[in-house]
Amino acid sequence: MPKKVCIVGAGPSGLVAAKTLLHDVPNGTFDVTLFDSQSRIGGLWPWDKNDNAGLVHPRMVANQSKHTVQFSDLSWPEDSPQLPRAWQVGEYLARYRERYCSGATFRLGTRVETAKPLPAHDGESGSQLRWSVETRSSDGEINDEIFDHLLVASGFFGKPTLPEAGRGDHDVPVIHSSQYRDLPGLLGKVTGEGGKILVVGGQMSGVEIAGTIASHLSSAVHSPGPSVIPNADKYSVHHIIQQPIWVFPLHTSPKPTSSAPPFLPLDLGSYNTANKPQPLTNSQGHISPEAAKTTHGIFGAVLGTDQSDFSPQIAVTAAQTEDPPYLAVSDYYMDFIRSGLITISHGKLDSLSGRVANLSPSGEEVTDIAAVVLATGFEAASSLSFLPAPVKETLSLQPSDLNNTVALGFHGTHHPEVPNLGFVGFYRSPYWGVMEMQARFLAALWAAGGPSSLSLSESLRNALQNDTSIRRTLELRTDPRASQFPMGDYAWLMQEFATALDLPRVPHLGELPALPPTNKQMDILTPARYPSAAATEAQRAESTASLLRTEGAIHAGLGKPAKFLARAVFRSLLGEWKLDRDLVSKLPSHPSGRFSGTARFLLRDGTADGRESLFDPENPGSEYLYVEEGDFTATNGFKFHATRRYVWRYDEGKDRLSVWFVKTDDQLRADYLFHEVEFTVPQGEGENTQKGWEATAGHLCIDDFYNVRYGFNFKAVNLQDWRLAYTVKGPKKDYTIDGTYRR
Repeated sequence: MPKKVCIVGAGPSGLVAAKTLLHDVPNGTFDVTLFDSQSRIGGLWPWDKNDNAGLVHPRMVANQSKHTVQFSDLSWPEDSPQLPRAWQVGEYLARYRERYCSGATFRLGTRVETAKPLPAHDGESGSQLRWSVETRSSDGEINDEIFDHLLVASGFFGKPTLPEAGRGDHDVPVIHSSQYRDLPGLLGKVTGEGGKILVVGGQMSGVEIAGTIASHLSSAVHSPGPSVIPNADKYSVHHIIQQPIWVFPLHTSPKPTSSAPPFLPLDLGSYNTANKPQPLTNSQGHISPEAAKTTHGIFGAVLGTDQSDFSPQIAVTAAQTEDPPYLAVSDYYMDFIRSGLITISHGKLDSLSGRVANLSPSGEEVTDIAAVVLATGFEAASSLSFLPAPVKETLSLQPSDLNNTVALGFHGTHHPEVPNLGFVGFYRSPYWGVMEMQARFLAALWAAGGPSSLSLSESLRNALQNDTSIRRTLELRTDPRASQFPMGDYAWLMQEFATALDLPRVPHLGELPALPPTNKQMDILTPARYPSAAATEAQRAESTASLLRTEGAIHAGLGKPAKFLARAVFRSLLGEWKLDRDLVSKLPSHPSGRFSGTARFLLRDGTADGRESLFDPENPGSEYLYVEEGDFTATNGFKFHATRRYVWRYDEGKDRLSVWFVKTDDQLRADYLFHEVEFTVPQGEGENTQKGWEATAGHLCIDDFYNVRYGFNFKAVNLQDWRLAYTVKGPKKDYTIDGTYRR
């Protein structure tokens, strides 16, 4: 008879657990039922573009690429973006369920109320328990069923944690960051007088939501047509953090010291194990001062800055480099700080009264608050509410510890004293590869008969005997030097599971570039390199397709010219630049002279103007309203104030930058295309040249031809300065413009 398994949760963890129990062990070993309180699968990932009921905004961009946000045996569609949006992740999970989970029973809209351990079946020996699981459907129907195994896949995001000051009624809207969707939804109670949107919490979600709200404010101010909120220009973001945190963009460079660096999605660079000593060691958990200094140094080198050039408030100073480092991911957060749309305070929210917040320990007052967004994380204990008190005690449940809520064996999978209770994805940052490995570990463990079974493989037995996960978790609860993600380094965890499962990492399909500092060929960690030993030919074909796309992205990013470069340039343009431009004319009708002033790139949602037939309102992308202002001084001494506007756009599908003229009667709207930017290989020593990246463009305006040249000099991930020059020739024009932009 198959063993009956109850899986609590039908998000990524529950789905991969169900698939693994059904397909990675002999057919008929397990009978799987999944329960989820939601009426759909996906967990925190939204079902479609309009699914606003979950914890994640459907249009949020994932901070890991599709090469990491995947399981080993289902590839993303070839035309899917490198960084999928949340609703696209939901679609991926729907395809995964359809492909692999048809043999499971799904009880959606059904909450697990209690799960009580029962004695073993009559006549069976040993301490194997069963579980009496009581469930309640959305219409109130209660059922009680007996299962042989209970698998917790209910997620680490049980319910939002709220500081005392954020609870109760307030004069301004107060929401958790997971509830934010748009400005009208946040500011519904406000009459539009403006003020500060206070974001509380300085880790991943705090940085992401502060950057998101700032981009929404920028778009509200600088977009054509009626604003989504009144007086949008009177609002700003005030972010409370406890300590400076490293903020990475979504794309970084494997050659950050070059002024013409190539770019790759952040995780492809992070998971290049060729740059790590072998075998891999755990870089998380307890962080010594020496290890902290090393990691801070790596982060600073990748970003090319200690962040002081954005603001002293976000700088990671030398005095702080012995402290455990923290990181977050956002494309625009740092430049919004530099532009002043986001301001920073250090401390904790102590109290909130009227429109005034008090911070501790500084005693600083933040006034004129319009709304508060609490990016204060989640507690996981409520995800285990169905377990009885003795089991919680065995697991060393500590609800106040948000990172180490329970103490589990072998990297968050089980507890030896409750052998038929398992966990998948129950920890912060459950990267998909680790979730899949946890599911495989439990499937192998349970199929063999449990931790004490004589049928365990030697590698699995050794893994269990040498495991120190429970002790390490308990020690980290009181460790002041615990890391941001204490369960373990992702690459190291994948190595540990693969060793325990005797699961080799398949080689890359082709030769990859060699990169500094080791100058070894890239060796990218991705779930597709760990197909199941029981994988069918069709499943291995999916793994191969995923690997081909990963390797294709690497070759494209490191090619000449390089993919992702246009995106990196576009991201780094945000904000204000000092502009100096020389104009040299060969005709007396156009005076020569010099322009000095500023150029501002003002971020907003993409608009349809000028490209109506090609515009997707469901996925508008982003663009800049470009505004330059300053004084032109002619060589004859004549001086006048000058201004001009364009719209700059980035097309993710084409990976292309373009510049558009604005309408003369509405200078917020794009009119028609000026030119598309074509990146070229720099002259000299390829991307190692000190000249930076170069680009060209051309535009014929009736009889006048504009020959455009660009030069972009990077310092690691950020533009340090750039140049725009062009010559204009026609029947009545013959001049050259050469402008330099500096921060």
